[in-house]
Amino acid sequence: MTNSKIRIIQTYGMWLIDVLCMIASFDLSKVIRYGTAVHSKNMPFDRLLIIFILFSFAYNFFLDWNHDYLTRGAFGEFQAVFKFNAFLVLTVLVYVFAVRLYYYVSRLLVGRFVLINFLLMLAMHLLMKKLIKKILSADLSVNKVFIIAEEDVLPETIERIRRTMGVNTQIVGAALATDEPADRAEQIVDGITVAPGLGNITETMIQTPFDEVFINTPDISQRKMRKVIHGFEEMGVTCHYNLELPDIGAAITRVGSFGEYSVITYHKTYISAKKLLVKRAFDILGGLVGLFFTGILLLFLGPAIKLDSPGPIVFSQVRVGKNGRRFKIYKFRSMYQDAEARKKELMEQNEMSGYMFKMENDPRITKIGAFLRKTSLDEFPQFLNVLKGDMSLVGTRPPTEAEFEQYNEHYRRRISMTPGLTGMWQVSGRSDITDFDEVVRLDLEYIDNWSLTLDLKILLQTVGVLFNGHGAK
Repeated sequence: MTNSKIRIIQTYGMWLIDVLCMIASFDLSKVIRYGTAVHSKNMPFDRLLIIFILFSFAYNFFLDWNHDYLTRGAFGEFQAVFKFNAFLVLTVLVYVFAVRLYYYVSRLLVGRFVLINFLLMLAMHLLMKKLIKKILSADLSVNKVFIIAEEDVLPETIERIRRTMGVNTQIVGAALATDEPADRAEQIVDGITVAPGLGNITETMIQTPFDEVFINTPDISQRKMRKVIHGFEEMGVTCHYNLELPDIGAAITRVGSFGEYSVITYHKTYISAKKLLVKRAFDILGGLVGLFFTGILLLFLGPAIKLDSPGPIVFSQVRVGKNGRRFKIYKFRSMYQDAEARKKELMEQNEMSGYMFKMENDPRITKIGAFLRKTSLDEFPQFLNVLKGDMSLVGTRPPTEAEFEQYNEHYRRRISMTPGLTGMWQVSGRSDITDFDEVVRLDLEYIDNWSLTLDLKILLQTVGVLFNGHGAK
């Protein structure tokens, strides 16, 4: 999860929780003060609640009081929530006296509200912090960083990134910013494996799961790093450079921060974190709906798959996800159990040019499997992958580990985005495409032109493909 996504959660997510706490606290205070029935119609309950919400919005917008939410401790949280409620009651009192509502507003009601709201907000803030940190430390959410630095600044760089980036960042490796000496081996610095130099560094990183690169080379000519930047750009990996650097190719450039460092960031493409959160929300909704229909299909397809051939109903296989993360993909089994072993015997009949395998009338496919593939019903268990976050409703095709092991920097960029249940390749007549480079071209076209509108368009086209059966074999 990127820093911008975390920022959105801290700003908007916590504001929403605070508003819900205030509504719950106010309603509870009314019940305690008046019981289940309100005795006076003159009590300005609605106006008071609106003031509470407006205050929360203004306090959050102007003071940004949750900017350090994930880094402050329990006592710091106590102080922050106490300060919020102190200013809240002060604002309410000023409003009550300004519009002469003191005859109608119960001081006991306001007092109970502030006390209940303080305790509820503090409890929710501490609970949510624990939950968010647990989510951020999960492999799918953690930001995997590779460091390139000069030897004298490497230990300090590792320490500062760990200290300032928090549980959401994991340093997966490092390299010294020198040409690799023949007489030097890898070393361990603060628990991190450090390569002795930059010789073929991008090629050696192809198989490593990582999201970003941080370069800290204050005493090395900036132009000497151009080749390294180009290599990571080709892989679709975001690169942060700690010093001013001349423009690099077609990469999108932004000036920002990385931990305590001021950096110039290079992206092959830049995607708004807010739009990605919307995409994830649709994935969760789609995953839940899809799993409902998967359960219904399981009642009918499960017995048919078991009767057709021995083996499990659901087949799982390790695939490569975003930026090299491995995950298990799920499908209704459409092949015999020895399919992987027989694949080697059939490689000479591969109709695909490149790193994928495709064969018409594949003898490994069962009778019911042919029907499942023709109708794409075998894909339905992947809604579990979508719900877990391994996949998205729309994305690129996740390669197998065997395919991924053959990738170069250019091919690796197709996994710089979360793989999808459907995508450009699937709605472009996938059975008619016999060149792997064409699959890559379609995937990169999707990544370079991604938008929520494009996802919706592909989903609608997928529905059409499913109904007419075109492109599926």
